[in-house]
Amino acid sequence: MREKIKRNFYCGKLRDNHEGREVCLSGWVQTRRDLGGLIFVDLRDRSGIVQVVFNPEYRESFKKADQIRNEYVIAVKGKVYKRPKENVNPKIPTGYVEVLGEDLDILSKAKTPPFAIEDNVKVDESVRLKYRYLDLRRPKMQNNMIFRSKVNKAIRDFLDEH
Repeated sequence: MREKIKRNFYCGKLRDNHEGREVCLSGWVQTRRDLGGLIFVDLRDRSGIVQVVFNPEYRESFKKADQIRNEYVIAVKGKVYKRPKENVNPKIPTGYVEVLGEDLDILSKAKTPPFAIEDNVKVDESVRLKYRYLDLRRPKMQNNMIFRSKVNKAIRDFLDEH
C-alpha cells in the first residue's frame, strides 16, 4: 500500500527559486481546465493559489485529475517548474511557477457550491449566511478575520501594559 501524500509546502509560498524541488501540496480545487492533452488545476490553500499541471505521462494521477471538480480537497506530489514566458501570470505571486502533478490523492469530494468562492461574486446575503462555512473561504472574509484578530491583539496588548 502506498503512503499518503503529506503536505510539506504551502501553495502560495512557491517561487521560481524552488524550481526542481519536489513538493507535496494540499488544498481546495479553485478551478480545473482540461485543454486536450493536459489538465490544469488551480490549487488554493490559506497562503494562496498555485497552478498544478497533470500530464497523461503520469497515467494514474491524470486519470484521477480527470475526476476532480471545483472545491474538491486534494493532495498533490510533484516537481516545481518555471512557466514558459508566454504562460507567466504576473497577477499572482506564484504566477511564475507551476507544479507537474506526479501523484494525486482525492481527500474529499464536494458538491457544486451554491456560489463561487471568490471575492467579486454577487450573492444574496441570506445565501451567504446559510452557507457561512463556504463564505468564510473567500479571501475577503479571511482578511477580515485576520484584521479583527490583529485589532483584538492590539487592544489586549495595550490593556496588559496599562
